[in-house]
Amino acid sequence: MSGTSLDGVDAVLAEFSPATPPRLLRSHYLPYPDALRAELLALNAPQAGELHRAAVAGNALARLYADAVQAVLGADTARAIGCHGQTLRHRPADGYTLQIGNAALLAELTGVTVVADFRSRDIAAGGQGAPLVPAFHARVLAHAEMHRVIANIGGIANLTDLPPGGAVRGWDTGPGNLLLDAWIQRHQGVRYDRDGAWAAGGRIDASLLDALMRHPYLRETPPKSAGREQFNLEALDALLAGLSHVVAPQDVQATLLEFTAASLAAAVTQECPGAGELYVCGGGAHNATLMRRLGTLLPGVRLDTTAALGIDPDWMEALAFAWLARQTLHGEAGNLPAVTGARGERILGAIYPA
Repeated sequence: MSGTSLDGVDAVLAEFSPATPPRLLRSHYLPYPDALRAELLALNAPQAGELHRAAVAGNALARLYADAVQAVLGADTARAIGCHGQTLRHRPADGYTLQIGNAALLAELTGVTVVADFRSRDIAAGGQGAPLVPAFHARVLAHAEMHRVIANIGGIANLTDLPPGGAVRGWDTGPGNLLLDAWIQRHQGVRYDRDGAWAAGGRIDASLLDALMRHPYLRETPPKSAGREQFNLEALDALLAGLSHVVAPQDVQATLLEFTAASLAAAVTQECPGAGELYVCGGGAHNATLMRRLGTLLPGVRLDTTAALGIDPDWMEALAFAWLARQTLHGEAGNLPAVTGARGERILGAIYPA
């Protein structure tokens, strides 16, 4: 898995059995080289020669994925690799999504069957193509009596609503770490705000927060999905330029953290009435300041990470895409129409045999 945060590759070796919960056997993280990360970030916007550049970047990603596979696999063998690829565009309203990574080259380099391009079939069936992880959450984390919500806070934040006996729902709530990471890198030269410490030392700017919370995406009803198209530094700069006062960089960071927390908490309150538990996975689970704010904004909800349910929050998405690859190979659906808005269940992914 390599997501919107553009930080690197999460790889897991997983074992699935019909009778037992999924087993995470090994895991490995491989950071993006600076040059590749910069190129991928640039390719999120139209660029001169972008078709050629995207193809070359896809080949570089395939080689990096192959290195991650070798590191996590060791002397073991695998039936298949589930490879999400790196999203450059996500435009379900226009009928497409684009993840690069050259799955054919990955199969050639590893000698292992690759399942990739998971999102396109759901979009072809009228869906958003995202989020896909709620299907995995529903399979392994639902409780027969307790109303649980799973929050994945990566670059974008999304929720899976798991009411006992009710319909599973899921959607992107807004930004997760995307704006936080981009802002601190601009001003502090680091990739992320460890524990939310820089944000914790700032003050929330009410005018900026109000402008952020009026983002049109937040008023849309699920099914919905988001990406860098909706939330990016250029849009943030425009909001800051429109204020009647200058906001100090650290106060912007504090306000962005509140934006992530408030938009997610509002989604839980408004769309998941009666929820008693919220379990967090993704990079946001390590942001102590963000977790404290979620606890304050959701006082009647038990807050913890998915580690309390037996799945390390760092590896949830990679494990989910391993499971989605398993679904594809078994000819079983990988989407939830109530989540994505597709016309029905679909077998997802394209298979590149070894």
